[in-house]
Amino acid sequence: MSIQLSELEVFVAAVDSGSFSAAGRRLELSPSAVSKLVSRLEDRLQARLFHRSSRALTLTEAGRVLYDEGQTIFAALRNAENAVLACSGEVSGTLRVHSMVTFAKYQLAPIVGEFLARHPKLRIEFHLTNEPVDFTEQRIDVSIQGGPLPDSSLVARRLLDSAWIICAAPSYLARHGTPQTPDDLARHNCLNFSQRTDWNAWPVLEHGEARTVAAEGNVGANQGDMLLQLARHGMGLVRLAEFHVGEDLRSGRLVRVLADYQPPAQEPLYLVYQGRKHLSPRVQAFLAFMGEKFPRDM
Repeated sequence: MSIQLSELEVFVAAVDSGSFSAAGRRLELSPSAVSKLVSRLEDRLQARLFHRSSRALTLTEAGRVLYDEGQTIFAALRNAENAVLACSGEVSGTLRVHSMVTFAKYQLAPIVGEFLARHPKLRIEFHLTNEPVDFTEQRIDVSIQGGPLPDSSLVARRLLDSAWIICAAPSYLARHGTPQTPDDLARHNCLNFSQRTDWNAWPVLEHGEARTVAAEGNVGANQGDMLLQLARHGMGLVRLAEFHVGEDLRSGRLVRVLADYQPPAQEPLYLVYQGRKHLSPRVQAFLAFMGEKFPRDM
């Protein structure tokens, strides 16, 4: 008797999720239903697929073989589906996008309505975190991220280069003065990240030489939006990405300082996706839309 695709899907979900209960939530099944389907698959194959314990599921040798083959089967099905949908040109289903919180809030949120208006059969789910993402486990289609890629099988398309800008509210500068040189930062309250100490040394370019300046203050946060709010309320100087503070600079809520000492180096951001032979129409549509909204020749 041949393997049922529904049973194989449940088995792969259990492996990816790490438990029957997590797989059930992912597939909208009860844990007992997941357990029954896996047991039925084991009976069909006459092989034990998991070493079960109260703490975790561990694959047997047979389970590992089936999981690897199952991944190949589902990849082939996705490719077949994407190829057919590409012929029809229909953009539908759910697009799962991972992004840094601040980029999603300040850059994606204002334009996502236009994208969905073009593709009314599409649904978008955002997964927002500054931490690395597992494309397979979290079923991510596209990630917007900076830094080195964690997986060489992924494809990265450069989206934009964002400068980091030192700025402050006019009220803070009125009380404490405007720094004229990088050394003046030592006399100012610098708002900084609490979880990344390398971000607390602000790079500057002076007399043609690059160096860093210690930026210290009496408030820290693990999230850039909190630092932005503190700066808006006149708590001190802050250094954040241009895509994060751009609207505040244009409106005058924040004022850029030490612009002449800004290093030319910029942080690249990438559109990252799995390098499949056939990208789904929804991924292709999103990549094209982002290329339109963030042209590289800006």
